[in-house]
Order: sequence, then C-alpha cells, then structure tokens
Amino acid sequence: MVVVKTEGLTKEYRTGFWRTRVRVLHDLSLEVQQGEVFGYLGPNGAGKTTTLKLLLGLIYPTAGRAWILGKDVFDVAVKAQVGFLPENPYFYDYLTGREFLDFYGHLFGVPYRERRQRIEELLRLVGLEKAGDLQLRKYSKGMLQRVGLAQALINDPQLIILDEPTSGLDPVGRKQVRDLILDLKARGKTVFFSTHIVPDVELICDRVGIIVGGRLARVGSIDELLTGEVESIEITVSGLEEALWDQVAARSIRPPVRRAERVVFAVKTEKEAAKVIELLLGRGASIVAVQPQRQRLEDVFLREVAGRE
Repeated sequence: MVVVKTEGLTKEYRTGFWRTRVRVLHDLSLEVQQGEVFGYLGPNGAGKTTTLKLLLGLIYPTAGRAWILGKDVFDVAVKAQVGFLPENPYFYDYLTGREFLDFYGHLFGVPYRERRQRIEELLRLVGLEKAGDLQLRKYSKGMLQRVGLAQALINDPQLIILDEPTSGLDPVGRKQVRDLILDLKARGKTVFFSTHIVPDVELICDRVGIIVGGRLARVGSIDELLTGEVESIEITVSGLEEALWDQVAARSIRPPVRRAERVVFAVKTEKEAAKVIELLLGRGASIVAVQPQRQRLEDVFLREVAGRE
C-alpha cells in the first residue's frame, strides 16, 4: 500500500523588494510504501522541510499534488492518521511530561481512559516513565526529543513524519531515537524522516531519497544506491621501519596515519595490496589487519551534492 505519494510537487516563494520568484522544490515525484522507514537525505537548505510542510498541508504547492493514505493532504480526515515532530518544536515547558501528552491527546479527541493508558505506554516506549512528572523545562535535549516523539504517536498514527529527529543529539541520544524508529517499523508504522546525518540513514532506512538544490537526485534502497564494489583496501601494520615510510606513503592513496605503534594506509587494488604486504613482511613488519573499503552512502551523497553545486 502506498502511504505517501507526490506528483510534480513544486514550491516557489517570492522574495525581496522586486518579489523575485525563487523555486525551492522542483517537480518532486516519489512514493513511500506502508511499513517503510524512508530517509529523506539532503544538505541544509535542500528543500527537506519544505517537502514535509507540503505533505502536512501547512503550505500550498505552486504546482503538483500530494496524497497520504490515498487522500489529498488537505483532506482534514488525513490529519488523524499522521504524527509529526518538527525540527525545532516549541513545548509548553511548565507542563510535566504527562500533562504535555495529555494535552495533545485531548486535542486529538482520544477518550480519557484510552488517553491515560496510551500516555503510560508511550512514556515507557521512549524511556521517560520515571520523568513523566518532571516539568519539560527540566528535560535534557535528548529527553525533549523523546517526549516529542511520544507526542507524535499519541494519536496512534499510521504515518510518522520527523524533521531532523537526531539533529543536535549526542551519540547516546541519536541511538535512542534510531531504536525508537526501528521499534515503530516493527509495529507496522511508516516513518518518513528528513536528515542530513548520513550514518543514521544508512543504519535504519529501507529506502532513501537524496534531495539537492530542491531536486530529487536519487531514490532507492541502500543496496540499489551502493554498488558494493571495493573502492580501496585499508592495511594496518605494526613494526614499520622508518626507512619504509616513504615507500608506503608513495603507494597509499591517502596520507598514512600513525596510531601509537601502528600505521594505517590504503591502496587502490588487491594486486597493489599484495605487493605492499609482501614488501612489509620481507622487512619484518607485522600485518595487523587488511580491510576492504566499500562504497558508503556518504560517498554517494557527497558526489550528488558536489555534482550540483
């Protein structure tokens, strides 16, 4: 089942004294299937937030259309099936976590008993059951992000839209948010989230769309976007003689890095790796590791960005 669909979605703004037209989104056409975690990847200013606002019906497109669960995004009935967490949400920070969730549950018309039960379930889900009675002003950045996720789920939506959900979080906070997204996927929910943090996308997404300069540059599964070919071979060696440093550096495709008693460098091909290893072993060095380096999503992303600048 297609949960999100856009056809030719375009957005222009008028700016400046002369009201010059600036197009921030160009002819966007994509589909997101039920149960997917779809990563919408792009640099700052690429058009990610504009896309999400269009999907939520917060702004009108200049051209094109968008549907959620088969209904036009401006159909009010669609709103009950969508949960949303903006990049910079504003919370009434004098409320406690429970009061905050109760407020949003009431806005969605969730009955009182069901609302109380759902609040406790969501607090457990996001790991805030012990902080439910604390005022939000006492929450850390990561805690606010997690209670924001709970707010996005209070109406038990089919589609969850998240704008930069891991931005500004430390590694622990990012992992917690990633785990929550994977838990939502396990529950059959569809998650559409925008980000510029490439590793998060590579770890949890089923499919990825790369947007650059308001245009959808690439879209597909991780396997479709990555070739899987070995791009280089990283070699870690110990006991390297100083006399061999220049020879190793000359063969390496990037400057060797010394880490305590070890040296890490990389060569382009397996044939070149075999020659270097033979040379090193013949001079008494020890090979600690040989690691093929395959293409990463970050490499694809940076190429797309560089190609459109």
